[in-house]
Amino acid sequence: MKQDIHVFDNVLQLIGKTPLIKLNKIASSFDGDFYAKVEAFNPGHSTKDRIALHIIEEAERLGILKPGDTIIETTSGNTGFSIAMVSIIKGYDCVLAVSSKSSADKIDMLKSMGAQVYVCPAHVSADDPRSYYEVAKRLHTEIKGSIYINQYFNKLNINAHYNSTGPEIWSQTEGEITHLVACSGTGGTISGTAKFLKEKNPNIKIIGVDAFGSVLKKYHETREFDDKEIYPYRIEGLGKNLIPTATNFDLIDKFVKVTDEESAHTAREISRTEGLFVGYTSGAAMQALKQLSDSGEFKKGDKVVVIFPDHGSRYMSKIYSDKWMEDQGFFDSKSTSAVETIQYIK
Repeated sequence: MKQDIHVFDNVLQLIGKTPLIKLNKIASSFDGDFYAKVEAFNPGHSTKDRIALHIIEEAERLGILKPGDTIIETTSGNTGFSIAMVSIIKGYDCVLAVSSKSSADKIDMLKSMGAQVYVCPAHVSADDPRSYYEVAKRLHTEIKGSIYINQYFNKLNINAHYNSTGPEIWSQTEGEITHLVACSGTGGTISGTAKFLKEKNPNIKIIGVDAFGSVLKKYHETREFDDKEIYPYRIEGLGKNLIPTATNFDLIDKFVKVTDEESAHTAREISRTEGLFVGYTSGAAMQALKQLSDSGEFKKGDKVVVIFPDHGSRYMSKIYSDKWMEDQGFFDSKSTSAVETIQYIK
């Protein structure tokens, strides 16, 4: 029997329509059914493919972006990779201001995709001229024929997920989803997805995941920006030291904060139990699920979707490196390194 094989014109046609995969072993003790929206199945291995393509094509439609132009963006790595990938196919130059907190793997990937990369210190204020926000702004003024995407304050970030991620989850759960759990950085993923789902069923509970060292959870609860909440943390692409306008806080029911250490171990646990090689923020999202389950958030019959944003290959020098984990003090009597499975034959 002849197999029907679909041929794609280019890699961009593979963006979206990522699978929803039931979580079995890691969620076996939880009340309810739990499903992961695995965004690593995008061609750029992260959910950021969606916003990169949507924002760039909208800029083209409006005549803001023309052949030969340069695209500039601030990124912790994933958005930059997605923009670089789209730029290659569409013929644009790509310049990225990257946080030094980004893994070496991510930075090397950006260079491999032909992007010009500026690595900026992570632990400075957002208005510091060395911050990746300010460096991107400066480059935009210096480079003629450039556009600055500015995902943190770009409403198209929300629209990309309203048009794709939200409808996909609604269809994949046949409208039976009761909870969405998603990490919040720029806020585009959680806000756009929540907007669509809440329009379908306002009773769906939207839960954001934040990091200790970030201002988002407290801002959601008080609507006050408290810089005393800010201190260095290790998780990439999660939390913020400013308030992104791409986050619609009114659509989010509550936030849960997770630690660097627990999120790292949980990412490793997902790989070992579910066979899904996921990134640091996926570990953070799953860690939030654990904490929510422990607090009695879920009941039998609930259908909970958690978004796993990216792939573990971008963290080989971080959470999947025993040396890095040891250097962070993440191993102790309860949490030890992976069992040694490598044997060298002499």
